[in-house]
Amino acid sequence: MFRAMSDVIERLSAALDGRYTIERELGEGGMANVFLAHDERHDRPVAIKVLKPELAAAIGAERFLAEIKTTANLQHPHILPLHDSGEADSLLYFVMPYVEGESLADHDRGSLAISASIRDSFGNRPRASSSTSRACSPSSSAINASASPRYASSEFG
Repeated sequence: MFRAMSDVIERLSAALDGRYTIERELGEGGMANVFLAHDERHDRPVAIKVLKPELAAAIGAERFLAEIKTTANLQHPHILPLHDSGEADSLLYFVMPYVEGESLADHDRGSLAISASIRDSFGNRPRASSSTSRACSPSSSAINASASPRYASSEFG
């Protein structure tokens, strides 16, 4: 598994060279891996979500492409916007802002009074299309104590 991830990072780095510099893996979900990268054109940190190659081969890319389309059409202060998307060396990816902080799942819940807007967003997610995710969860939601808004979600597949 480690070698496979290292291969993905090498392929992605080579394919996106000059556009994005891959720094490290941020996390892994059932469908994709998320990497911290530097956007060379705009001189900013970004998160790049990449569909796992084995899933693309086994089940196809349709669900991930639907997530890209859905994300591109959502506008809400608590939803991370889509910056870019594409295919690089047969790897499907999309790029969104990097939110420095911790996931809501990792946050010490004892010290966090979850606001009504956060709680409501899990039950009342925007419905841009019928493909909006059931996977929007605390693990795909970030908290940044110094930013406004303090909470943002990145999962709408």
